[in-house]
Amino acid sequence: MINTAIYTLTSELHDEMAVCSATKEFLDDLNIDFEFRDNDYSDYGSHPLDLIFVRTGGTEGIFKRLLPELLSQSDRPFYLLTSGKSNSLAASMEILSFLRQNNFRGEIIHGNAAYINKRIELLEKVGVARKHLRGSRLGIIGEPSDWLISSHAEKDIVKESVGIELLDIPMQELLDVIAVTPPREPNEQSPAEDFGKALPGAVRIYDALKVIVERHHLQGFTLRCFDLLTAVRNTGCLALAKLNSEGVIAGCEGDVPAMLSMKIAQSITGVSGFQANPARIDPETDEVLFAHCTIPFNMVERYEFDTHFESGIGIGIRGYMKEGPVTIFKVSGRLSRYFAEEGELIRNQAEPDLCRTQQVIRLCRPSVASYFLTDPIGNHHIILPGHHKELIEEILR
Repeated sequence: MINTAIYTLTSELHDEMAVCSATKEFLDDLNIDFEFRDNDYSDYGSHPLDLIFVRTGGTEGIFKRLLPELLSQSDRPFYLLTSGKSNSLAASMEILSFLRQNNFRGEIIHGNAAYINKRIELLEKVGVARKHLRGSRLGIIGEPSDWLISSHAEKDIVKESVGIELLDIPMQELLDVIAVTPPREPNEQSPAEDFGKALPGAVRIYDALKVIVERHHLQGFTLRCFDLLTAVRNTGCLALAKLNSEGVIAGCEGDVPAMLSMKIAQSITGVSGFQANPARIDPETDEVLFAHCTIPFNMVERYEFDTHFESGIGIGIRGYMKEGPVTIFKVSGRLSRYFAEEGELIRNQAEPDLCRTQQVIRLCRPSVASYFLTDPIGNHHIILPGHHKELIEEILR
């Protein structure tokens, strides 16, 4: 599938043969796959990235006449591609100024071929991610845990901003499904007898959550998981690890902003990320220890079972992720704030008095760790393999 379409904007005053020759030369220098739409805007807005190639000067009035049609087809920013020839840049600046005056977003893509290629590649990824998000349905199974006093979301804002629908699902509905879900032998095995006894119950929770996902046509959910400790004497940790690895966003503790962060993360990287909270911070070294009792299986090189930390029952997951570059990410429930910083996973560890998966991350920028102590967005944050700060910023800008 080709993700980029290039639509042309050309003044009739310019020599057509000269313009076509310059166009071919310019586009041949770009290392991108694209569909070319010469003065045909009928499917504008249908690709992850649509570029308006302002080929010549004298096109400002043409764009102004086209604008109502373009706005009816897309609500995304206008990306004006320029070649630097035939007053292309000057016309683009006039058009962008007009857009800004009328409160529309836009950008001129201009520079050498290497810069343009890099910028288009990034914007393509942003467009693909936005299409992935729009139309998603995410469930809130039970309410956010009582201690998450800042971790709610504004449903209307979320739907308008990124196209994600948030759906409330009563905890009792899940408990009712668990009650009628037949037990089965787990595919997973544990050499420890206590964990082996807990595995069938953990798998039963997984099967029940899959029923809820299918029933409500969800692409993900966050679960008030601590209620399971008293209701069924087991945990959702195994279920969340499995579902995340299967492409279903599965968050802990009913934390809605964390779930939204995971969905955005998945749209960028293909993995939903490790939802964890800082357990210890060293502001002088910018090292942060993150921990939680579950992690997606497709993010780790290996894992082992333990109990759930706080309760000492059920199944918890201790996962070991590959050391190297990571990104720490969190968006607020109103999508008005976000935190995105890059770092290095310097070691996994297994202290007995913490949640079971533990990662020590050194942040790349000095003094960034102070954010967690002065202005955090809740306690849970999402850890992603690789460096993705620039892409996250572009999506949320």
